[in-house]
Amino acid sequence: MAAAAAPVGAVCSFSPRDCRFFAISGSDGRLRVWETASSRLQHEYVPSAHLSAACTCLAWAPPGGRQPPSKDGPQRKKRKSEVAEVDRQLDILAVGTAVGSILLYSTVKGELQSKLDGGHDSRVNCVRWHQDTCCLYSCSEDKHIVEWNTQTCKVKCKWKGDNSSVTSLCISPDGKMLLSAGRTIKLWDLETKEVYRHFTGHATSVSSLTFTTVKAMNENKPFDGITGLYFLSGAIHDRLLSVWQVRSDRKEKNAVMSFTVTDEPIFIDLTVSEVKEEPVKLAVVCRDGQLHLFEHILNGYCKKPLTSNCTIQIATPGNDGDSTPKPVPILAAAFCSDKQSLLLVYGNTLQPIIEKVSLNTMESHICLIRDIQKVLSLKTDVALTKVKTPVVNSDAKVLVPGIPGHSTAVKTPASGKEKKKNKRKPGETGESIEERLEALDIDVSKVKTPGGLPQTDSFAVLLVQGLESNDAEILNRVLNTRKDNVIKNTVSRMPMHAVIPLLHELTKRLQGNPYSASLMVRWLKSVFTIHASYLSTLPDLIPQLGMLYQLMESRVKTLQKLSRLHGRLFILVTQVAASEAVQDVSEMNQTAKLVYEDESSEEEGSDDEMIADKESDENWDEDEEKEEQSDEQDMTVEKEINGDSDLEPENESEEE
Repeated sequence: MAAAAAPVGAVCSFSPRDCRFFAISGSDGRLRVWETASSRLQHEYVPSAHLSAACTCLAWAPPGGRQPPSKDGPQRKKRKSEVAEVDRQLDILAVGTAVGSILLYSTVKGELQSKLDGGHDSRVNCVRWHQDTCCLYSCSEDKHIVEWNTQTCKVKCKWKGDNSSVTSLCISPDGKMLLSAGRTIKLWDLETKEVYRHFTGHATSVSSLTFTTVKAMNENKPFDGITGLYFLSGAIHDRLLSVWQVRSDRKEKNAVMSFTVTDEPIFIDLTVSEVKEEPVKLAVVCRDGQLHLFEHILNGYCKKPLTSNCTIQIATPGNDGDSTPKPVPILAAAFCSDKQSLLLVYGNTLQPIIEKVSLNTMESHICLIRDIQKVLSLKTDVALTKVKTPVVNSDAKVLVPGIPGHSTAVKTPASGKEKKKNKRKPGETGESIEERLEALDIDVSKVKTPGGLPQTDSFAVLLVQGLESNDAEILNRVLNTRKDNVIKNTVSRMPMHAVIPLLHELTKRLQGNPYSASLMVRWLKSVFTIHASYLSTLPDLIPQLGMLYQLMESRVKTLQKLSRLHGRLFILVTQVAASEAVQDVSEMNQTAKLVYEDESSEEEGSDDEMIADKESDENWDEDEEKEEQSDEQDMTVEKEINGDSDLEPENESEEE
């Protein structure tokens, strides 16, 4: 029994029939079904709204379930043998989407069987099939739990499951109880839709629920189908898996034991314990790509967290140029029917590698060395055995992938007669190494063709390869391009699933050297211009691009201050430069180097000076006389005004 915790970017699940198939949906929205025995792609389904309505959860229908109705309408009544054959082969896959709808996909027919609408208004977090009936249970971000009738494709019952979003579901082994989890875990009675028990203990939203036992461990008391059972739960950002026990008394609500792991669990598989002495085997895949194996007998309360018996990692050999091994993430793991060997799924979500391994769990840590590139190349060679080599005409011009300028002429294949002529005779001498190296020259300027070789104007394939392999050399060559036309063509031709990884890479490079940041801005402009419609459909766009938005905001806020500082520094620099230029200019000597004086001019000048002195003396005497006369006149006028003028003696005697 496998339980997927819906990791970021990939949702996966094994089929319940001996893990025959493995279904996975990546960030591109495509649903792929792989055959585990041969690692061959069995089906690939692309929903019509795979970009806006991405897959959020998966659930395989239990063996022996009835077939949901086909979307083509009623068909003829089949015979009993045909019905048995269909029931034996039928594998229905329920796919929850981000818009609230549920798709029922048939892996036998390879097509969409039916669609369930009208139950949820928001993202579907978990879907679970009932073991006996054709009912399907789903929970969503809209806080509700919905019971579906897959025969009529209608809602059978709908009720509120929590005050916050309901994130996970699990049906009891007898099919009468339902576990739901948000912040708290609730046990529901499916007949009355009432809460039977509450379990509290997780600080974050619960991401996975599964029962670990099918029978009560206490054989003295009668078993009512639920009391005494153990179940397991894991939460987001929590490195502890809690084990709970359903008890008859309502007082005990805490976990009875817990398992500790290195990171948040994203995929859980276990072997159900049917006997009291039989231990429960647990396989937990964490977000850091490690697999932890636990083996423990559930016999009551355990105070300390239990550590894993064995930890499994996968790494590359690191032989090709780099001696450092690189870790390979494990995507999922499941126990086989013998409960000893494991099915491991590792590598890339678009093309995972499925391998069956038998491990010695006595060792505490196991590191498996796997050469992924070699395995994928072998698969590619096998797949391309039936591909024919295209015939190239002499008039055709072929573009060689790579860096601009690295293209060479492609010669047409020669006929059998020409090959015989080209063979060297015993007496002839072969070409030297220098001539062979010149023949291998790939410079475009030296290749003489009538119209010149056309150059590639897009690096879409190289960019996707660099993003998937995280190759710094390829990314540097592509992202350091300065031509706007090449950037626009590359962004427009790249697939949709590579847009978000490209934005993450550009954000990382924007935080580095300012020189590279100026180049990354050109790529950002093209991405936002061309793929704006796709980005607007992503439900988690804000957390995806939050770092880029904050980085741009901080740059914009400092732009005004930097502009002012730039202006002041420019003025200072110009003033310093001007002062230095003035100091460098040498002062000119303005004194005359030669003075010529004439003797006659000196004598005439002395006579004139004497005459001028005499005239000035005469003028000085005349001026003094004039000043004395003017003073006397002023005195007389003042006396007349004041009446103090002296009478003449002759007039005085006459008056007497």
